[in-house]
Amino acid sequence: MLFGQYSQAAASYQRALAIREKTLGPDHPDVGASLHDLAGLYSELCQRELAEPLYQRALAIKEKALGSDHPDVAVILEDMVSLYRKFVHEQEAAPLVQRAAAIRAIQR
Repeated sequence: MLFGQYSQAAASYQRALAIREKTLGPDHPDVGASLHDLAGLYSELCQRELAEPLYQRALAIKEKALGSDHPDVAVILEDMVSLYRKFVHEQEAAPLVQRAAAIRAIQR
């Protein structure tokens, strides 16, 4: 994807997030999904400072709405691990790897 396309994608994700927050409220799971999508884009662009708080907010929303052992929570944790590993922050990634693995074990 070219930079211009990333920029266009970011604007679309931000617009979707704003619409969901306005119509569903800031703590709705679909808002969490929009936050996760936008964080994923920023992670792809290696923009940790933008991605990390979005992942954290998405995680908090999903945990509150769906429970701490829901598969969606594991997905966000795994994506946060990927983000931290891009920046060689294994110390931050390690506990998230363990949490995600525990959730995945429950699903089996």
